[in-house]
Amino acid sequence: MSQRFRQRNFRSQTGGILSSLISLLFVIVLCAVLYFARGPILRFAGETWVVEDPRDRADAIIVLSDDNFYADRATHAADLYRHGMAPIVVASGRRLRPYAGIAELMEHDLIERGVPKDKIVRISHNAENTREEAQVLAQQALERKWRSVIVVTSNYHTRRARYIFLHVFPAQTQVRVSGALDGDFDPQHWWQARKSLKEFTRELAGMAVAIWELWGQRKVSTVTPAVVGSPALDLLHLV
Repeated sequence: MSQRFRQRNFRSQTGGILSSLISLLFVIVLCAVLYFARGPILRFAGETWVVEDPRDRADAIIVLSDDNFYADRATHAADLYRHGMAPIVVASGRRLRPYAGIAELMEHDLIERGVPKDKIVRISHNAENTREEAQVLAQQALERKWRSVIVVTSNYHTRRARYIFLHVFPAQTQVRVSGALDGDFDPQHWWQARKSLKEFTRELAGMAVAIWELWGQRKVSTVTPAVVGSPALDLLHLV
């Protein structure tokens, strides 16, 4: 009886060790696959995060606040204006002082890039995040009776901005999003640069907060986006 028990116990231990080895081998193989395939996987994530709606003529081109050092958003908006995509360009910006702010800087950038001053609408506000900015601009859309707008922002910010604007803007205003190529964010190699890695991580966190804050709110109608190929209290400020 004792010998049979020892044999049974030995087989049980052998089976347990074999299962552990198979599990370990599976984990090693999985890690190796993920390591060698990390480039395509991360590239797909970055490219999928960037969205671009079909470009149709709109009532206004809205440039979101906090453009980068190179004024990439203003450059892209000016290009859309020159191609006749809208009769006016809205310079949306946070107030930095009682007498000036980002909207004034953006207006300067747009004029330098060929947009006539009388075709620029400055909208200064105290919004601390994209959601608050969208709420300010939604009120402007109602007052000015804009039936359609093109929202210009940085490429890495397009998906989150699109989600927020679709939930905040009035139903009678069609929202399209157009991404400006950002000098600090390359969707195909974003994980290789510290700054772009930081931006992508912030966007993921900000998107999670946006979904949490806007969950259940009515969506407005819009067009289907096309993927561009070649994405505590401190968190609340990301949205």
